[in-house]
Amino acid sequence: MPTISMFYGIIVRMYFAPKEHPPPHFHVYYGEHKATIDIRTCEVNYVSVCENGSAAG
Repeated sequence: MPTISMFYGIIVRMYFAPKEHPPPHFHVYYGEHKATIDIRTCEVNYVSVCENGSAAG
């Protein structure tokens, strides 16, 4: 899916094809960390966790 923004090492990709990867959402990557955000509700659905137990970001 398309990369819609790249800044300060952060990459934002949008997933919106209904049959491929529902529901429509963004993936936000920063190094080894990742978060997914629902486009409709702006809810953060997933945040990766580092080996030391701290959340990404």
